[in-house]
Amino acid sequence: MRNLRNVRFGRWRHPDITSACWDPEKDDILCTLGPTPKSSNIELIRVSENQELSHRTVASWDAPSPNPDLLVDKIVDLQYLSGAGTTCLVLEGGDIVTVQEDPLAGNGAHIEIMGSIDAGIAAARWSPDEELLAIVTKAGTVIFMGSTFDPVTEVTMTFEDLKASKHVSVGWGKKETQFRGRGAKALRDPTIPEKVDSGVLSPYDGGETTISWRGDGAFVAISAVEPGSRRVIRVYSREGELDSASEPVDGLECTLSWRPAGNLIATVQRLEDRVDIVFFERNGLRHGQFTLRAPESGSAAAQKRIRLEWNADSTVLAVVIDNWVQLWTMGNYHWYLKQEIPMDPNYVCVRWHPEKALRFAVAASDSLISAEHVFHTARGSCRPPHDIGAVAVIDGAIVKLTPFRAANVPPPMALYELEMESSVVDVAFGRQNQSFAVLHHKGVDVFEWRTKNGRPLKPELKLKVPFESANIPEYHVTLRICCSSANKFRCMNYQDDLGHLQLGVDANLPDTPMILLDDQHALIATSLYEDDDMIEGYGQDRNGELYRLSHAKNEMLPIHFQTQLPFFELAKVDDVIVAFGLSRNGHMYANSRLLAKNCTSFILTPSHLIFTTNNHFVKFIHLAANVDELEVPEDDPEKDERCRNVERGSRLVTAIPTNMSIILQMPRGNLETIFPRAMVVAGIRDLIDEKSYERAFSYCRTQRVDMNILYDHKPEQFLANVGLFLDQLKAVAHIDLFLSSLREEDVTKTMYQDTKRRKQQPTTLTPEPAGPQPTSSKVNTICDALLKGLQSRKATNLQNIITAHVCKNPPALDDGLTLVAELMHEDEKLAENAVEHICFLVDVNRLYDHALGLYKLDLAILVAQQSQRDPREYLPFIQDLHKLSDLRRKFEIDDHLARRSKALLHLQALDAFDELCDYTIKHILYQDALKLYRYDHARLHTLTDLYAAYLESTSAYREAGLAYESLQNFAKATSCYSAAGANCWQECLFTAQQQSPPLSIEAMSDLATNLAEALWEAKDYSAAASIHLDYLSSIETAVKCLCKGYHFAEAIRLVAQQSRPDLLPSAVDVGIAEALGSTTEFLADCKGQLNAQIPRIAELRRKAAEDPLSFYEGERAGGADLPDDVSVAASSRLSTSASLFTRYTGKGAGGSVGTVGTGVSRATSKNRRREEKKRARGRKGTVYEEEYLVNSVRRLIERVMATKAEVERLVFALVRRGMAERARAAEALMADVVAACERAVAEVFPQKEQQADGAEQQAQQEDWRATGGDAVFQEFVEGGQGRKLEAPVVTGMKKLALLGS
Repeated sequence: MRNLRNVRFGRWRHPDITSACWDPEKDDILCTLGPTPKSSNIELIRVSENQELSHRTVASWDAPSPNPDLLVDKIVDLQYLSGAGTTCLVLEGGDIVTVQEDPLAGNGAHIEIMGSIDAGIAAARWSPDEELLAIVTKAGTVIFMGSTFDPVTEVTMTFEDLKASKHVSVGWGKKETQFRGRGAKALRDPTIPEKVDSGVLSPYDGGETTISWRGDGAFVAISAVEPGSRRVIRVYSREGELDSASEPVDGLECTLSWRPAGNLIATVQRLEDRVDIVFFERNGLRHGQFTLRAPESGSAAAQKRIRLEWNADSTVLAVVIDNWVQLWTMGNYHWYLKQEIPMDPNYVCVRWHPEKALRFAVAASDSLISAEHVFHTARGSCRPPHDIGAVAVIDGAIVKLTPFRAANVPPPMALYELEMESSVVDVAFGRQNQSFAVLHHKGVDVFEWRTKNGRPLKPELKLKVPFESANIPEYHVTLRICCSSANKFRCMNYQDDLGHLQLGVDANLPDTPMILLDDQHALIATSLYEDDDMIEGYGQDRNGELYRLSHAKNEMLPIHFQTQLPFFELAKVDDVIVAFGLSRNGHMYANSRLLAKNCTSFILTPSHLIFTTNNHFVKFIHLAANVDELEVPEDDPEKDERCRNVERGSRLVTAIPTNMSIILQMPRGNLETIFPRAMVVAGIRDLIDEKSYERAFSYCRTQRVDMNILYDHKPEQFLANVGLFLDQLKAVAHIDLFLSSLREEDVTKTMYQDTKRRKQQPTTLTPEPAGPQPTSSKVNTICDALLKGLQSRKATNLQNIITAHVCKNPPALDDGLTLVAELMHEDEKLAENAVEHICFLVDVNRLYDHALGLYKLDLAILVAQQSQRDPREYLPFIQDLHKLSDLRRKFEIDDHLARRSKALLHLQALDAFDELCDYTIKHILYQDALKLYRYDHARLHTLTDLYAAYLESTSAYREAGLAYESLQNFAKATSCYSAAGANCWQECLFTAQQQSPPLSIEAMSDLATNLAEALWEAKDYSAAASIHLDYLSSIETAVKCLCKGYHFAEAIRLVAQQSRPDLLPSAVDVGIAEALGSTTEFLADCKGQLNAQIPRIAELRRKAAEDPLSFYEGERAGGADLPDDVSVAASSRLSTSASLFTRYTGKGAGGSVGTVGTGVSRATSKNRRREEKKRARGRKGTVYEEEYLVNSVRRLIERVMATKAEVERLVFALVRRGMAERARAAEALMADVVAACERAVAEVFPQKEQQADGAEQQAQQEDWRATGGDAVFQEFVEGGQGRKLEAPVVTGMKKLALLGS
């Protein structure tokens, strides 16, 4: 679907041009003048192109013919050797000459004859890599020379070479071997040709020899006439070995060109009535052909000299025929004639640029043409509602026109084919695709394109403007055409004397339709912008400057590109012009900002910039007035709707926003229409904004878009227009489909995030909490709104009403069944239909239970009839229910449905308290029963007693004690509180004292002693001291308990209160001394542990940093500790060069991540448990040792901080008891330990910067998880080798000023 559009054209005239080639380093053309019959002098010229073509002489020398039989020497091949910086000329007389330019010596150059072949040279050609020169001598010898012109090999072409073809003829096709009876034509095998060629020479064959290399330089093809036989194409390898010879073909001519891709060798076959371009494979067999079309001057069969040349990327075949250069391309196995370029008589050569695929030079004896084309799609406007998908394809004099919105016709076919007078050059579409202009070599034809009922009709010729009738200079070359404004077009031509011309065509003025514009800007590319009010043309010059085209004068725009971009389009966003351009190497620009470096094609729509990339994605960018705000999506089609996978090599043809589709062309030429999610969702949003719910629903249905977007995009609008929504959808099935698709998820925040709105409002969305929300359910809100709107449509939308009830969350089955029950009294047939529908939506067994729960037995039978149940299963049960009273029936139904709370209500209504108690005990319904009899004290007392016994039986002693205490059963309460443990000692002693009769002194003492001992074991020393003091009258034991709990101040106060000073030295001082001993021992152990563990942690980290692989794998590499999931073969974990971290994150060698390495078995849960135990033990020498030590240090610091308050109280008590030295020693020891803890925190736990770096590295890792034992190791590695990020808090100890420390 792409045409060739000219972006560069220049012609340099000089007589006696004999050859030409490209200098790819400087983009110059090297050509030679002479030798001629008048002069044997050769002049090497360098032609450069800046604004215009200019030239300078490189060297000049005399080259007389060395052979008396050759009157004038001839240049067989001219090649610029980039590696050596020299120009090589091969002459027919046999000389091989090199010219070395010297840029420092002005026009000076070093000319040297590198060798000479006495027999003369018939043909020569350098290989594409410039390493080999293939020469065919006039003696029939093929010589291969290296880059230093030393012979590599020499091969003689003989008749025996024809045997290499291995083509066997058994006579098929000859008359004597053909059956000529009745019906012979119908019985003929179509795979057998009617005639077999014998290789008859063409009458125009001059016996020349031609050479063509394959693109990779591995093989070379030589076309030569075998005397007395036929023309043969021989294929040789680089080593000079004959690979194949072509099969016999009648009328084969000398021209030859091997496609650089390597699959086809093109040549010419001349037949009686036509000329074909035929193709051969490397093995010499035919492989297709196409027929040449006659240029304007006559028939192709009458042309004596036809030449072929492939371009560098194998996309274009240049055919030189009768002073015309035809450019052919192939798509979908059809050959298109894309351009015909006129040239002067006496053709010399055509040379393609070796690096710029569509740039070429054509040399004639008196002129040199330099031209460049680009592949360009002639498409119409993509602005709705006129986006009919119009695309025009040029094929010689025919324009193939297809409006893809109306007819998706695959190429090479088209909906309309329009034939012009001469070969078409370019096509430009006008405003709203209602007209288009065709530029051909004889003039401009303007067509009007009307539509009928939205379908484009066949275009009608509106205006015909021949160049001959207009006041246009002669001998001009037509280049391109564009639309400049409404019904006005502009042609770009070239004329030798005037340079680039601009011709204005006004379709509104048929009398003077074409004028020569006074504009000297050479616009190499043009584009078109259209909105609802106007249409404007824009152009670009060689420097990237942009101009607005007007009928009077071009206006330069304030924006520009950094360099010339052959493809560009413009958009207006908020009245700001933004230009988008694409370079030849795939760089996409917005004004001067580089957007992407891998773009292959692009299209502008009113909302998006759409482009394809060379890694097979199509991407969408929301347009913005500020180019810095343009957001290019990442290559993540699974998460971003603006990116989508496409077939390899796909290119954009056109976009149809009205249909929410784009047309792509595959490399082989076929088309594919896709509906990208970005366009579809954007279109659906626009339709919702327009309240066109019917079309939005239709697109959601056909494009499989979640229906929730119809509500989620604009919830308030939807709820306010429920009636409009129902009127537009109409169909009951469509409304049901919408209702059944409802979910609580807001799809505009998950599946279909509006990337444009998100960019305009960059507020971050806080994640919704996982718990239940106080707001009402979205599904229920929609269902309620639809139910309200459907109330007046009950006769036609009964099915939708039932669906709305069922689709609620949770389903309102009771409401739906109630509706059915009402219908049973109104219309039984309608009720049956309703039951069938609701049974279709919900499990019938569940509906049966709900029908029973409504206590409507007739409804239950109606529902049961829709199920697969046997009537013998449910009819006896329902018959028994009919016999019961109303309350008893409801109780039996609720009991059958396991609705115990409701069943209790019915028992209460029946006043069956004993049965209620049994039912409560059976189904553990104590709380429900207590609620029912909250104000009936007698029955509440009975139920509470039952509940207390139940709590006691379930070991809930605290609650049971509370229940017994509320019943004033203090004996049972005391027993339960005592069984509850030390936490209930106060409640237990209270209820014990409240018993009647009271407990004995011994029993009370035993109870208090047991409680005190339990509190001592629970380390609640203060509570134990209270019991000993208040209930056991044991002051000594109370003081001992207080000292054990470091409550020294309270112990001293108690001694003074009880007037027992003798206890100070015997009890208090002893308790202080014991506390000092245990504290000193604890702090010394902590200090020793820190001094041992911190250096070990530092050593482990140093080893891990110096050699991570050896450190982490060292323990596993041995034989003793090797895990079960690792093979000891050479292909184990150690056999790869990937690090520990890259292996577990899937980064590295790029192998499979399904298993860790060769020989590693699939991890199991057993291996995981084993690895978890190993990690928990943290044995010395394992990779988990550091984690174990770090956690140990953390726990130690937390313990030290927890005992700091006790140590402070101990120091205070020591000073009070006159033990200052001991207090000073304890305080100093605690200060040392706290300082050691502070140092440990600084050394062991990472700082915030290191934590941030680790988090960033972890975020960059791929989302892949190991399994089994490897998963434990991976969690260890990703968690920072077991180091928790938060360090423990260390606070200093408050020292006593009295101690002077």
